[in-house]
Amino acid sequence: MKTLFASKDAKYSKSRENQKVWVLKWTEVVCLIKSEINLPRSLLLIIILYMDSLLKPLNPKKASFGRHETFALRYSWLTKGFQAFEKNKSIFSSDEATIELGVGKNMVNAIKYWLRASSMLLDSDEGLVVSELGERIFSEGGWDSYLEDETTLWLIHWQLATNAELATAWYWFFNCYHKAEFTSEDAAESLAGFVRNNLTGKHSERTVKNEVSMILRMYCPSNNNSKSIEESLDSPLTSLRLVAAVEDLHIYRSYGNLQSSLPIELIGYAANEIFNQRQIEYLPIADLMYGQKNGIALGSVFRLTESALLAKLENLVKAYPNIFQINETAGVNQLYRQENTTESLTFLSHYYQPTR
Repeated sequence: MKTLFASKDAKYSKSRENQKVWVLKWTEVVCLIKSEINLPRSLLLIIILYMDSLLKPLNPKKASFGRHETFALRYSWLTKGFQAFEKNKSIFSSDEATIELGVGKNMVNAIKYWLRASSMLLDSDEGLVVSELGERIFSEGGWDSYLEDETTLWLIHWQLATNAELATAWYWFFNCYHKAEFTSEDAAESLAGFVRNNLTGKHSERTVKNEVSMILRMYCPSNNNSKSIEESLDSPLTSLRLVAAVEDLHIYRSYGNLQSSLPIELIGYAANEIFNQRQIEYLPIADLMYGQKNGIALGSVFRLTESALLAKLENLVKAYPNIFQINETAGVNQLYRQENTTESLTFLSHYYQPTR
């Protein structure tokens, strides 16, 4: 942790104990050394620097089901909703929302939900705010405003599957549910049991079970003629092929795979997020594959095989040898993070804006 100050261009947040506290974007931060820097007290900033994480592991007291109004995520929604929010912070409560976004009232609520569940918008004491990740991706002229790059779909999937507070069923399915073949009924019963055993508070069993159907709609490419053409085209995460239906058997499959389209930079981003969230120096590779109890399982979220995960991590070490290393300790392979000041978004910037 460091004591820091920023220039007057930093965004003012609030006053505390007669000192100005500023929220930085970490683009211009200088270590404050009182003996070497002579600034008026009113310009000094005192904050604690730590590397934050967007991950939200399971919290028994915080869970959400059915907040999407039964509408699956569609291609244009994140872009349209994010850019509308940047222009008008009250858009989702405005009477103009249906006109601006071109959808019905319930869909407006769904767009807001998916933006929050994917951590493109964040809840704060001051209300809803844009995340830096959302700004980098979806602002006009952002890295991939219109979801033209499959890596952005992988990223959105990661954000949903690691948000146990707002996308609890997605977290459960991709981190905790390890059946390679299942029926929708089996998965729904398993999710209901997970909720009973791990969460507090009241949750409608019907709403909980219906979440499985929503996950399958969002991830499973379907040849079913009953599925509307619009819905088939507008479910972007189906292209990741993380879930497949077995025709005529009413069985679904979700196997581990090589995931050759999953770039090393996204693996670096995800691993760095886990390190930041857990505030540790090393992670057993088995934990990265399967997660601790009710934790985040990188390998499982991306549906990687054990050998595929290890290969991705080895390539990550080759690409970032000053940050990551794999070492064996007491017969256990561990991923070490040697340098903990690199922001997670740095890895994504290397992918979207390669300069190395």
